[in-house]
Amino acid sequence: MYEWDFSILLNYRWLLLQGMGITIAFTAAIVIGGMAIGLLAAICLLSRFKILRALSLGFIEAFRCTPILVQLIWFYYALPILMGISMTPTMASLLALSCYGGAFYAEIIRGGIVSIDAGQSEAGAALGMTPGLAMRRIILPQALRRMVPPLMNQSILQFKNTSLVSVLAVPDLVYQGQMVAHDSFRPLETYTAIAVAYFAILFPLTVFVRNRERKLRTS
Repeated sequence: MYEWDFSILLNYRWLLLQGMGITIAFTAAIVIGGMAIGLLAAICLLSRFKILRALSLGFIEAFRCTPILVQLIWFYYALPILMGISMTPTMASLLALSCYGGAFYAEIIRGGIVSIDAGQSEAGAALGMTPGLAMRRIILPQALRRMVPPLMNQSILQFKNTSLVSVLAVPDLVYQGQMVAHDSFRPLETYTAIAVAYFAILFPLTVFVRNRERKLRTS
């Protein structure tokens, strides 16, 4: 019978906390970057210019239809060779995860925008607004309310996706956990503690999103 002993992890608490801090900061960066990329891609998808629509669609499908782990490795090993630039593991991870999330955010934002009645844009034009101004002041504020739950769900997935950056030796929670497990010879306790940490952060967020979706349905 295996004897569990979580007390040994106290010796590594600062290392694990540092990893959690990096994971949270990393998540914030890729969510902000992904939403910015997604908004730009969604606007291009809705553009009247075919070239912009084609480029945006190609970008979205390329990242949605390939595994994120492959993208991480490609950004770190292949992109520097093709572009002739140096790429740190952190930079490669930020770019890959931001673009990956941006592809999904783009579809969420596009769906939210097209769900608004076309009469809203016509009303803005009747008031003398340009299409861009009508988008900012009329369409996006209404669409954002509908987009919040799916955007939150995608952000939760982004948080979980950060665990993959450990393959590039980015010192996130999973990578630090690997170091602890190798040093303490207690992999079961270490990875269980990591799973509990992820659950403690993500479960309240999933409950919040579920409640928001329920309120939107009832309203």
